[in-house]
Amino acid sequence: MNELLAVWSDWIRPSAGLPTVQWSVLLALAAAAGHLVQRYTGLPKVIGYSGVGAIAGLIGFNGAAWPLQGTGLFLLELGVAVVLFEAGGRISLRWFRHNPMVLVQSLLESGLTLVAVYWAMHWMGVRDAVAQPLAMLAMAASPAVLARVLIDTRASGPVSERAMVLSTLSTLYALSLCSASAGMTGRGEKAISGMALGTSFYPVLVVLGLSVVVALMLALVLRTALRVMSPTSENTAILLLAVIAASAALAAHFGGSAPLAALLGGMLLKQLNPRPWSWPRQMGTASSMLTMLMFVLVSVVAAQADWGGPVAALVAALAGVRVLAKIVGVALGNIGSGASWRQALWVGCAMSPMSSVVLLLVSTFIVADPKLGAQIASIALPVILLMEILGAALAALAITRAGESSRPPRLQIRQVAKRPVHES
Repeated sequence: MNELLAVWSDWIRPSAGLPTVQWSVLLALAAAAGHLVQRYTGLPKVIGYSGVGAIAGLIGFNGAAWPLQGTGLFLLELGVAVVLFEAGGRISLRWFRHNPMVLVQSLLESGLTLVAVYWAMHWMGVRDAVAQPLAMLAMAASPAVLARVLIDTRASGPVSERAMVLSTLSTLYALSLCSASAGMTGRGEKAISGMALGTSFYPVLVVLGLSVVVALMLALVLRTALRVMSPTSENTAILLLAVIAASAALAAHFGGSAPLAALLGGMLLKQLNPRPWSWPRQMGTASSMLTMLMFVLVSVVAAQADWGGPVAALVAALAGVRVLAKIVGVALGNIGSGASWRQALWVGCAMSPMSSVVLLLVSTFIVADPKLGAQIASIALPVILLMEILGAALAALAITRAGESSRPPRLQIRQVAKRPVHES
């Protein structure tokens, strides 16, 4: 590609630059692959998106340099903020008042994942300064992947709702702890390896406080807008996207967490405006585009990691322990939560995906301490790619086995398509 550019450099002048052309072609291929994957295999489209991005990263596509910065980093932050704002808008705090065991279930699941992954990495010889951030990263499920799976499978029901809520809450915990931990990396590696929950309490409060202030401003602005504007208007969609983008930039600038502010903003808006409201159709299209770009970008970056033998063993151990810990944690907190044991199993499986939020958190560790962050990324990036693809498949399987997918089986679709017109 570089030699080709050298030959063409004297006369080719793309208006937006050749990288824009490359990304446009890559996104077009990802959209086509996602459609074909769902049509011929019944799997979620995100697997096609991630597959195209992974192939591009493995063959040397240089359109997403790691660590992310500039436009690529902003687009990732914006995509994550939009997804988490929508996910936060689905959570009603009144639900926890009527069913507090759901919150207990969330804390047990995230806490067990944190402890299990930490001890697994420690047992395999990973030093504490790397094992602890990996354990905190492993807490986060992916609301973005799960939401895409629910859309593609046309799923609705208690398992889908419970998995979405628990995934969003686990992301909330991971964002708070990882943002605070990354902020302490400037004090040196020794500070991180010896950091306990007590010593990290103050940084967590700082990150949460700044993010809550931005989130409250976001919620108040959108609540005012929804009072005077129609939720189905395209102007409302533009306003939503612009305000979310501005709040994400402000949160990151003042030392808070952009995704955390968006997530809390969605939750606060749900409390301030409890009446049911849905995304405008135009916002759904923009959100889908950002989500697809996010999946492709994550897989392109993650595929560039080293997949050697020692790293592969650590990646397999972390992914396996994480999935098992989430299933066991959900099961332990299932007593009194209103769900059956079978539903708890499928909820735990549906929480297996990892994606853009974790990549963004890994990027914050690299910015804080490039040397230590590179060691964290060497294990985290392959796990992200593995669990973005495998996790989406597991989530789709769990939703289907729970009986909440309304999409007809592929065989039934083909039989209907082959039926003669005069028989219908």
